Amino acid sequence: MIRAFLSLLGSIFSFLVMGVIFAAVTVGGVIWMYARDLPSYEQLANYSPPTISRIYSGEGRLIDEFAHERRLFAPSEEIPELLRAAFISAEDRNFYEHQGFDPMAMGAALRDAVVSRGQTLRGASTITQQVMKNFLLSGDRTGERKIREIILAWRGEQVLSKDQILELYMNEIFLGQNSYGVAAAAQTYFNRTLDELELHQMAFLAALPQAPSDYHPVRARERVTARRNWVLGQMAENGYITRDEAAAAQAQPLLTVQSGDIPAFRESLPPRDYFTDEIRRQLSSTFGEAEFFTGGLSIRATIHPELQASAARALQRALERYDRQQGRWRGTGEALPPEALETEESWRAALARVSVARDITLDNPWLPAVVLEVSAGAARLGIEGIDEIGSVERSDIDWARGSLADNLDVGDVVHVRAVTRNEDGAFVRWSLRQVPEVQGGFMAMDVNTGRVIAMQGGFSYQHSVFNRATQAMRQPGSAFKPFVYAAALDSGFTPATIVIDAPIEVESAAGQIWRPTNASNRFYGPTPVRTGIELSRNLMTVRLAQEVGIDVVAGYAERFGVYDRMQAFLANSLGSQETTLFRMVAAYAMFANGGERVEPTLVDRVQDRWGRTIFRHDQRQCVECAEPALPSGQAPWIVSQRQRVMNAVTAYQLTSMMEGAITRGTGRNASLSVPVAGKTGTTNEARDVWFVGYTSNIVAGCYIGFDRPRPLGRGASGGGMCAPVFQEFMREAVREFGGTRFAVPPGGRFIRIDRHSGARLDDSATGAHVVAEFFRDGEEPVFGISALVDGGFAMGSNLPLFDRNDAPVDDETGQPVAAPQQPANFGTLSSGGLY
Repeated sequence: MIRAFLSLLGSIFSFLVMGVIFAAVTVGGVIWMYARDLPSYEQLANYSPPTISRIYSGEGRLIDEFAHERRLFAPSEEIPELLRAAFISAEDRNFYEHQGFDPMAMGAALRDAVVSRGQTLRGASTITQQVMKNFLLSGDRTGERKIREIILAWRGEQVLSKDQILELYMNEIFLGQNSYGVAAAAQTYFNRTLDELELHQMAFLAALPQAPSDYHPVRARERVTARRNWVLGQMAENGYITRDEAAAAQAQPLLTVQSGDIPAFRESLPPRDYFTDEIRRQLSSTFGEAEFFTGGLSIRATIHPELQASAARALQRALERYDRQQGRWRGTGEALPPEALETEESWRAALARVSVARDITLDNPWLPAVVLEVSAGAARLGIEGIDEIGSVERSDIDWARGSLADNLDVGDVVHVRAVTRNEDGAFVRWSLRQVPEVQGGFMAMDVNTGRVIAMQGGFSYQHSVFNRATQAMRQPGSAFKPFVYAAALDSGFTPATIVIDAPIEVESAAGQIWRPTNASNRFYGPTPVRTGIELSRNLMTVRLAQEVGIDVVAGYAERFGVYDRMQAFLANSLGSQETTLFRMVAAYAMFANGGERVEPTLVDRVQDRWGRTIFRHDQRQCVECAEPALPSGQAPWIVSQRQRVMNAVTAYQLTSMMEGAITRGTGRNASLSVPVAGKTGTTNEARDVWFVGYTSNIVAGCYIGFDRPRPLGRGASGGGMCAPVFQEFMREAVREFGGTRFAVPPGGRFIRIDRHSGARLDDSATGAHVVAEFFRDGEEPVFGISALVDGGFAMGSNLPLFDRNDAPVDDETGQPVAAPQQPANFGTLSSGGLY
């Protein structure tokens, strides 16, 4: 009997042992089968999550940020202990005890599911498992994926510390509203950094992982508040906080950005503008779009925020002035449907959804408004952000043809701005506004460093993101002429050389005849080179280009970066080939700094997410800057290795002639309190108008025209439309950066010249006709008339009829620019070339 019983026990034991062995083999086989092709978990030790790239001003002020996903990386040591405790209490209370997976939690979840017959299903994944799933596996809800997840979690715990795992989790977890990670979510929901969060806000964030898309703080306020309070209770139960602290936090109302109780983080940044968007375009090209949007770059921009605002105002004012001169009301082209106007609540909600520009601050902010009533003499308006109903009178749009009723319909969406008194800023009335159809661009930069301090690519970035300073290809017109004159000055011409302003015919390779003319349709005969650039004479410019060779001119344009490849057609000497304002301003900077190459940049420095500098624009070396002490009277100095692109004497001569264009010529509207040089540009039929100019420190340029080129109308010119933009901006820039006389280079001397005839005068000569020209050593003119180029014209009694006794004429507008001057005696003119 006993023997039989012992035999039975032995059989049972053998069966159990075999069962255990079978189970172990089975489990081992399952683990082997699913573990053999698992992804490598070791890569997590070096994981760099995609994070936001941020742009800062020179003063360190955050001005913009870019990312595909709103994600900020927070190292483990920067995550508050209570925030960690909130997530551990909500998601994995045994986090610090288990080895990657929690058998007790899995058993409890299984028990609850069985007892409730499937009605109660709760997750049992640990934080480690969630990290492995989010980083290394798909989101499939299958048994196979769960097994792989558990295996990876166990293995991961052998490689990563608990703090590393928690850091990965809290930077990767999706928390709704396109926010990934706790740092980004803290900004998104509360506009706070992690160390500024209060206890109830930390618990709210920890409540979100369970259902981030469903736990909306407004639409699901009660559900998410209950979940937040549950998290606080768990924190107290786990000993992280006291029950009194939990109760006090549970009593706090849920106030978030989404509910309108807290201003959004984006609202605390300036509106995105052309400057930061151009940084995005350029750095995406340099580093790749993926690195720019996910690399967590820290970008120090060259922007001067106050001067950027000045540039926007100056350009906007000029564009609006031209637009109003056309006398046509267009509005925004947007309108609300009749049903949206039934109640104030409905029209306010509908108006908030309308896509119109909200970044215009010319004089006062431009606000969207909807027309509620309109008659011939007045209109009532509902204005975004303003509680009272506004109104405008017919007199407000005296500049536009027709009455208010002719131009407005009920439901129209318009822009308005407040008119205020200058002396005290008191409100006067509302005024209708419209975004001009004409567009333009403006850019300013430091002539020595290439740092772009301001860039405005249009009237409003929110209205049109197309950057007309960098992307619009336009004919520069007469603004290109300085490059022709630079080539001529380097080829033996001087500012006093006489060039014949007379008809010229050019035959193309196809046998076609081109007959360029001056804008005034006049000819002016023998004229000094200086006058040719001051009054923008076309025929003189073509003759110079023909004399020195259009291929030589093209070489200069390419060297200065105006074109990558300039086509060698004589018509291009008048600026017929298209380029960008960005290139033109950068090229003029080299005139201003004495002929040294300077590369424009919108960025001083770029650092990666770890703070390592990966780009620095300024490559100059500071000698002895690292020395702790220097001998008395000795100071560190900057060494520049910049390439020289033109002779320093040529650069000064050109600058001197373009100073004359400001004081006596086409750029009179750009004059300043400090020396300034520049050149206007107006293309055929005034389709594009330009002005580019500079002081000793700052170069700036303006372009105005339609996006689909068409004539701007009679009287439009670079001097009349763009020069005032330059002047308004540069008045502010001069206050900031100052300005001095342009530096005179060695290798030349000043000689008094009659600016009408080019003749050398006695050193004691004075008068309005006298100009001190700078000549290279060895090229000083003799007394009498200077050099002459006739371009093949027979001279003497057969000269064409020239307007030699007329007033000097602005050859861009055809209008006189000064009182008539009797020309000096030209003497006997000889045919032939230079003499």
